[in-house]
Amino acid sequence: MPFDPRVTPARPDLAAAHLADRVTAPRYAEGVAARVIEGLAPLRRQPRPDAGLDTEALHGEAITVYDEDEEGWAWVQLAEDGYVGYMPVSAILKGVRPERTHRVAALRTFVYPGPSIKEPPLAWLSFGTQVRIEREIEERGRRFGVLDTGAAIVMTHLGAIDDLAEDPVAVAERFLGVPYLWGGKTSLGIDCSGLVQTALAACGIGAPRDSDQQEAALGVAVGLDPEDWRRGDLLFWPGHVAFVRDEATMLHANAHTMAVAIEPTAAALDRIEAAGTALRAVKRIA
Repeated sequence: MPFDPRVTPARPDLAAAHLADRVTAPRYAEGVAARVIEGLAPLRRQPRPDAGLDTEALHGEAITVYDEDEEGWAWVQLAEDGYVGYMPVSAILKGVRPERTHRVAALRTFVYPGPSIKEPPLAWLSFGTQVRIEREIEERGRRFGVLDTGAAIVMTHLGAIDDLAEDPVAVAERFLGVPYLWGGKTSLGIDCSGLVQTALAACGIGAPRDSDQQEAALGVAVGLDPEDWRRGDLLFWPGHVAFVRDEATMLHANAHTMAVAIEPTAAALDRIEAAGTALRAVKRIA
């Protein structure tokens, strides 16, 4: 059975050492543990800045580095969903990531050089980013979480790492109006499967990155009759996924509105089918 290249660290000249008994390659690499140190890092199909964006990795995400080139690109695999691609070396710090204590609960927040909102931010972090807060301090009536670098984040934008949401649709609704971005996974730009993955992760549910992977891996099948659907069910078309919001509407990041939007379900089903793609599956996550 062929391997899915999206989640298999193998290319014509190199493969991960753990694949040596299944993949033939001129050389193998054990891989080095690392993590993302930028607020956001692109994962591209090829090692160049104009290559297609497959997905994005948030600050602190664990990765494995298998190769680096002289142009400043690393060939990596993400720990969260197994996606393989090329990431700027400048966005990476090698070494096992420390245990996370908090996650960003606001759509986005800033990282300040110290506990003051008047200082120019060092970076911004998107919803769902996991961080380690070493200690909390209060300055001028405002509580800050201090990172191991001494940088600070306002605590009102953070939640405990185990403080999970219960309704992924409610999480996705917070992204309403966010622009559609192929490969995007943040509040600055997101695609259909990125929205589903992010919303489920906020509820403690791991999900693959792409819609076809999600269709294969998530939940149990539900009939195609809208009368059988309920809030939180996932609607799948070839190359697209949406949440059932209620008996009349659905929620998705889509290229039709170029944003995360709520649409009348019946009208959206008709529109998408008229464009040549019929609804293929409906899945329910327990």
